[in-house]
Amino acid sequence: MNEKLKEKIKESLSSVLPITIIVLFLSITLVPMEIGTLALFLAGAVLLIVGMGFFQLGAEMAMTPLGQGVGGRLIKSKRIILIVLVSFLMGVIITIAEPDLQVLANQVASIPNRVLIWTVAVGVGVFLVVAVLRILFHISLSNMLLIFYILLFVLSFFSPDSFTAVAFDSGGVTTGPMTVPFIMALGVGLSAARSDRDGTSDSFGLVALCSVGPIMMVLLLGIFYNPTDAAYTATEVPSIITTRDVMKQFVYELPRYGKEVALSILPVAGVFAIFQLIARNYHKRQVLRMVVGFVYTVLGLILFLTGVNVGFAPVGSLLGSGLGGSPFKWLLVPIGIIIGYYIVKAEPAVQILNEQVEDLTGGTISHKMMNTALSIGVACAVALAMVRVLTGINIYWVIIPGYIISLVLSRLVPPVFAGIAFDSGGVASGPMTSTFLLPLAMGACVAAGGTVVTDAFGVVALVAMAPLLAIQIMGLIYVRKAKAVPQPAEALPDETVVDFEEDFE
Repeated sequence: MNEKLKEKIKESLSSVLPITIIVLFLSITLVPMEIGTLALFLAGAVLLIVGMGFFQLGAEMAMTPLGQGVGGRLIKSKRIILIVLVSFLMGVIITIAEPDLQVLANQVASIPNRVLIWTVAVGVGVFLVVAVLRILFHISLSNMLLIFYILLFVLSFFSPDSFTAVAFDSGGVTTGPMTVPFIMALGVGLSAARSDRDGTSDSFGLVALCSVGPIMMVLLLGIFYNPTDAAYTATEVPSIITTRDVMKQFVYELPRYGKEVALSILPVAGVFAIFQLIARNYHKRQVLRMVVGFVYTVLGLILFLTGVNVGFAPVGSLLGSGLGGSPFKWLLVPIGIIIGYYIVKAEPAVQILNEQVEDLTGGTISHKMMNTALSIGVACAVALAMVRVLTGINIYWVIIPGYIISLVLSRLVPPVFAGIAFDSGGVASGPMTSTFLLPLAMGACVAAGGTVVTDAFGVVALVAMAPLLAIQIMGLIYVRKAKAVPQPAEALPDETVVDFEEDFE
């Protein structure tokens, strides 16, 4: 086996194993499951681990160099119209290729799937243009985020209450495993070609602004359609008697997800082919490597989505209904904390972001520190989501104070931390959140007698908001450490980095 692939699969195993152990423990203690259901879950976990390993390696080999190549060529062209047009088209194409968007579209019953998908894709395309222009013209990210989030909250008051949580969920869901590697790499390419001292900090923020687009467009869509019912079809646990039944479930679903992923990746592969023909940016060996990367990406996404949707989602719903309907329903809060802490590590796009952050900051913000900060933030977010499920607290009471604090912090920390934090918000809420946490929340909500659309929806939005606070608090610690130790203006000394990292161990 390829050593790099083996390394990626080992990383995936360490990420997914804690969630698997938690579910096994709950199945023995609080929510007993049939052996067949448990076998389905374990088989899904194996596919998820292998799929995530292939996907991460594929994204590293194909999506990252493609994004950097396009970004570098765009900024060298110095043609604003070309930059705007290509950025918009790439935003739309990459978003349509996003598997998480299909999940969201199936959840919103009041709007046709294609209408929602294209609306969100256009939103990402428009805001990718905004993000690219921000880099070109050196516009402050914190100022732009302040203006756009004020506009979002104003729009949300005109949108139906039953639709607000769905809209904010869309911002986290649509920046997933396909969009993040490309958009992050595009930012790196643009900033590297610009060659100035603010390049590193300006390379972050593209995902943050692209997360605003779907929220805004879905809110506008909600106002336009005036939906009265945004229902979600709950996942059902299939009847499993033998191990052959387990195999049948996955074999039956593999072609469907294979077709979905292949059709989604086709436009991206087309962009790669056209870009190479026009720009001749890569030599033959690089082209071959990137083609293999695309194959790995497709294979990984097929295995990942099949494992998550067939094995994880039904068990998440079953766990939620079992806990929500029990006398110990308030255990959902501490259980949510534990699940939230570990589930963010299992998001494929999170690991890609963390590696890019470590590379771009020269190790000052390490992979380990990012993982710890994100895990703590998401753990708190899932706990709040479970409190909402059990009490029916309006999501405004959580997201408005949360975003106000985040936007204030963005003006107090170095720009690079603000960019990383808002990028991480979109990245942390990926397929594991939408296909495990959301069914968990919905199952618990139904069992506890709540309203799914207003009480269960919003869990993705809270997960997306958590890193904004966690990473910017990390930024405040960075500032404190930097002031405490004499240092050159360009970078922290090694010993400061070590002390800084100790705060997150």
